[in-house]
This record gives sequence, structure tokens and C-alpha cells, in this order.
Amino acid sequence: MIELTGNNLTVEQLKRICIHFEQIAISSKTMERVQESRVAVDRIVANKEIVYGITTGFGKFSDVRIDTKDVEDLQLHLIRSHACGIGKPFEETIARAMMVLRLNALVKGYSGVRPVLVEQLVKLVNQRIHPVIPSQGSLGASGDLAPLAHLALVMIGEGKVFDMTGKPTDAASVLAEKGIKPIVLQAKEGLALINGTQAMTAVGVINYIEAEKLAYDSEWIAGLTMEGLQAIIDAFHPAVHEARGYPQQTNVARRMTDWLEGSRLITKQGDKRVQDAYSLRCIPQVHGATWQALDYVKEKLEVEANAATDNPLIFKGGKLVISGGNFHGQPIALAMDFLKIAIAELANISERRVERLVNPQLNDLSPFLSAEPGLQSGAMIMQYAAASLVSENKTLAHPASVDSIPSSANQEDHVSMGTIASRHAREIIHNTRHVLSIECICALQAVESKGIENMAVQLKAKYHEYRNIVPTISKDRIFSTDIEAVASHLRLQNDSMGTLTLEKT
Repeated sequence: MIELTGNNLTVEQLKRICIHFEQIAISSKTMERVQESRVAVDRIVANKEIVYGITTGFGKFSDVRIDTKDVEDLQLHLIRSHACGIGKPFEETIARAMMVLRLNALVKGYSGVRPVLVEQLVKLVNQRIHPVIPSQGSLGASGDLAPLAHLALVMIGEGKVFDMTGKPTDAASVLAEKGIKPIVLQAKEGLALINGTQAMTAVGVINYIEAEKLAYDSEWIAGLTMEGLQAIIDAFHPAVHEARGYPQQTNVARRMTDWLEGSRLITKQGDKRVQDAYSLRCIPQVHGATWQALDYVKEKLEVEANAATDNPLIFKGGKLVISGGNFHGQPIALAMDFLKIAIAELANISERRVERLVNPQLNDLSPFLSAEPGLQSGAMIMQYAAASLVSENKTLAHPASVDSIPSSANQEDHVSMGTIASRHAREIIHNTRHVLSIECICALQAVESKGIENMAVQLKAKYHEYRNIVPTISKDRIFSTDIEAVASHLRLQNDSMGTLTLEKT
């Protein structure tokens, strides 16, 4: 069981909670902070103080005073009116991450919610009751209003949740079945639930987990390609990379050397050629730069996972209540745009390696790795498909964060588009996984022609693992099936706890 404190939640812990369904708990000490901030809200309401979102309307209605008798209705209207998400729902894993992240923000003790609301969220997470949250409709400031409103709906017994088969069903019936009483929101609580960056951050965290694994997978897949093309190992010599000074680049070169250890297919400078093309020779430089971006992204995600992104924030037992802008998603918007570019580059360089594997002008393999060149097309259109995905990535990689559009009668006149950046990063990760799957299939075919008995030990193990997924290309077939099978295998391994122990150093 993982204890949430609002201060030290990590990506690794989020993986355990959201992918491996570890349970969560809140300590009594943490609950004391929650209760302290709630007392402050109750005092503000009792004293009829003018405080945004507690005794006033929202957004452009911030100047409208709300009578004490209408405070509960104010919060209910807020959730219902803001639940206007559009499009395909986020995956359950992402919905779960949103709940955990919102909960971790609330227990920091700056939001003014009651302990009973925190306890309700804990129950939903631990009993795997996950809201159905449409993925479109957020500007990323004032936070992820629309997506988080759909999360909040479930807490009040409205909206929909995923059933055991992954299909949407009414939240009210599931809560009744589990014996969970819907919450009646009180002052500040609706606002506390929807003001924040938890949609973009939840997508970002799951993106990072998958992107990190893709980056590792890209290395052994590139290693297979190097064996299939009898590439030159000298370019990975540690002296080359230490001379430049980037630790991520040096680490990629070292891991590539480890994968290729003992290979009798790899060549030395001058054996077959003096140097390789950049897509082989510059693997440490290009992949290493992606790791630099991943390190940056992880740092920002972990800061945001432990951030108070509510508004207003309650300090010093209610003596200081400030309406600020921590809900603005710019830090995550920029991080997700960076992630988009970094992962798109893994696809770019992978597709160029695919070209080197299939183009008879660039290798000594069978043209397009065909069993009968001319009669059978072999991998010709696999490269075509990879090129299509790479070009699509280039469009998706355009930064969302450079855009903004005013809303709420120009009160919210600059927005982050962080959730759009996160969603587009997710599409790029999906596309890149398929490009790497195509490289894997082509590389498996190439090493066969060179002699698998001459392969590096670790890569030979990968060869046998993936030959159980996709058979040798002895004749043309529906290669879409093979690509999807490899991509699914690459992704399913995210369910293995083993990836948590991987080190980059």
C-alpha cells in the first residue's frame, strides 16, 4: 500500500498504483492538514467573507456574491455545467491516474475540502471505480476543468464509470452496489475538484512510462538492425562519447555495446566499410538526446504530481487565502511538447534504419527482404507504412503550447493547451511503437540471412522471443497482423514490474 502525503509521489509509485493496482492510504497526520484547511473554509462561509469560489461565482462571475444558503447549489451547478467533455474517453489507466493525482493535491491541505471527500476518493481508487472521462474539451487553464468535472460527477453519484468489462455504466448503480454513498458537495469542494492540471499530468505520466520503455526497446531493436547490416561497432567506443560529455549519450553507447557483446556479425572500422550511415553511427547521439528530454519530462511530472494546483489556496489556517494561477498548465504543456519531439525522433531514425534494411541499393540483403524478389514484395510496404507514421508524427509534434485562445469573457485570456499536448504525445508514442515494430520485424529477417548462430547472446534471446510473436517471412502475408502483434507485445510488457528496476546509468 502506498501512502499519499501530497509531497513525495513518484512516477514509479504512480506506475504501481495505476498499472499494477496497488492500493493507497492517507495517514492521520495528513488528514489533520486537510481538516485544518476545511475549518478555515467553514469560517469564511460563516463570516460571509468575500473569497473567490467560496462565497462568489466563478471565472467572469467572480464579482457575484453568493448567499450562504446557496453555497451547496453553487458547487453542484459548477460540476454539472463544466462536465462538457467531448470525444473518446481516456483509457481507464489514465482516469485512475487522474483520481490519484487529484487526491494527492487535495491532501496537501491547501484546498479546503472535508476529510470525507478525501476518503471517498480513496475508496473509488482502491475499489477500482474509474470515471469515464471524455478526452477532449480542456484548454489547460483554469486547469483541466471539463475532464475533472467528469471525475467529480462520479463522486456525487452522477456520470459514468467503467464496468468490469471496460464498458461505460451509470455511476449511481455502481456506487450503490459497492455501498458507497454519493457526496453532497459543500463550499469550495466542487472548485477544489476541478481546478488543476490532473488530466494533462495523468496522460503525461502514462506517456512517460510508455515512452521510457520505448526508448529502451529502441536500443535492442537497433542492435538487431546493426547485426543484420553488419554495422561498425567502433562508433560506440566510450572515448567518443566521453569526449562530448552528455551522460545520456554515453549510457546509450554503453548499453548498445552490452547488447552487441559477443556478436560475430558486427564489424570493425575498415572491415567492410570505413563508416556507417548516421542512422546507425549516431544512435547514441540521437537516442541519447531523447533520454535527455525524458529526464526533463520526468522531473516536471514529479513536481506537478506533488503540486497544489487549486484556486484559491488556503494558507496559515485560513488567515491567508490567495487567488492565484497554479492551475495554469504551461510547465506540463512545454514538457509534453518536448516529449512529442523526442519520441518522434526515435521513430524518424528507426524508419531510416528500416530503409537501410529493405533497400537493395543500401545493403547486401535480399531486395525488400523478399523470399522471391519480384514475385513477392516482402517488406516493401512495411517501410511505406513506417514512413506514413513518421510523417504523421511530424504534424502531431507541432507544439500545442505555442497556441492560446481566450475564454470566459477574456478573464482566462491565456491558456496552455497542455492536455492537447499530452494527447498528441500519446498518439506519437502509439505511432512510434508501430514504427519500431516494423524495424524489429525487418531486423529479425535480416539477421536470419546473416546467421543467428553468430548473433550476440542477449540479442539472440530477443530474436527467439519475437520469433514466437512473428514468424519468418517465407512468403507474403498480411503484415498488418504481424506489426500489431509485435506492437502489442512491446506495450503489454508495461504490465511487467520488471521495467521498474531498469537503470539508465
